[in-house]
Amino acid sequence: MGVLYTRPELTAARAEWRLDGKTVVFTNGCYDILHPGHIRLLERARSLGDILILALNTDDSVARLKGPTRPLLAETERACMALALEAVDAVTFFSEDTPRELIAEVLPDILIKGADWAHFIAGREEVEAAGGQVMALALEPGFSTTNIEKELLARQLAGG
Repeated sequence: MGVLYTRPELTAARAEWRLDGKTVVFTNGCYDILHPGHIRLLERARSLGDILILALNTDDSVARLKGPTRPLLAETERACMALALEAVDAVTFFSEDTPRELIAEVLPDILIKGADWAHFIAGREEVEAAGGQVMALALEPGFSTTNIEKELLARQLAGG
């Protein structure tokens, strides 16, 4: 089971992992409704290193990015679900619209985003300047929190 870190705790843990020669992988997102696409992306990301950090948008950040009806699950619940996943070693929150500042503090060896964000990966410049690698991983077809939400609403409107 992973560990929930505050930002200062995560920065300190990262320094220890660096001293231990561990390869640290970082990814982020809302992870509002955990689905198979999320799990498979996290598993692929974790396979690239020794430690996987998942930075979750806070509830306020999700609402700014996705609209007033989101998140569907509170940040504490999203963190609990993420921490229960074998692939996730560390979870932290960020309240900004992007995790750029957090990434600059942590400086992971590998920064991962889903391919839907290949056009803009926050923190790319910082990670590459520090000698790290940035990758956009292919998404699992057919899975999207937004599409799941739309499907549920359509079913509700249809009476089913």
